[in-house]
Amino acid sequence: MPDTRKPILQAARDFVRQELKDDSSGHDWWHIVRVANNAVAIAEKEGADLFICELAALLHDIADGKLNESEEAGLQKVEQWLILHEVSEIDRNHIVDIISKLSFKGGQTREDMPSLEGKIVQDADRLDAIGAIGIARAMVYSGHTGRPIHDPDLQPREMMTLEEYRNGKSSAIMHFYEKLLKLKDTMHTSAAKELAEGRHQFLEVYLNEFYDEWEARK
Repeated sequence: MPDTRKPILQAARDFVRQELKDDSSGHDWWHIVRVANNAVAIAEKEGADLFICELAALLHDIADGKLNESEEAGLQKVEQWLILHEVSEIDRNHIVDIISKLSFKGGQTREDMPSLEGKIVQDADRLDAIGAIGIARAMVYSGHTGRPIHDPDLQPREMMTLEEYRNGKSSAIMHFYEKLLKLKDTMHTSAAKELAEGRHQFLEVYLNEFYDEWEARK
């Protein structure tokens, strides 16, 4: 029996690359590649369904509320693509459920991620938001949204709505405190927890260096 999964995965790669190749917000095609690669690597260690993990990782930002009229419209776009490519109803529902619960959303939405595959894809996505790449993406996204690198008068915001998290006054450095430094403790799988430790430490080293340079101590 021919393996129908490989053509579906390749079609997803082609589709997502076309959709996100010109993105300048840090949610570009190469972000997808890194998340998919991490998801597959973690799934192999955890004994999860590789097809679900890779396909959900490839499609996850197609539904992102920041890149669509709404999150609902984005999820519908993903579901229609899955139907068009004859992904089974069980797999389709699983993938859409994973993507719908993936986002950090200001840290206020604590939806349960029930499946192992969902936990893996969420871990892979969050790993790409910390470490050296996470810092680069935070700076790119801040420039994309018109936020400064740093404003010493700003303080980290707590208990934000999703609208406040995405559109309120902040900076690249505040994003460390409002999201990036929190991600290590949200990892589900052993493999991701191990990777997150090193990337989290790099965030702390970077912040120490940043403040030393900002204050002309170095």
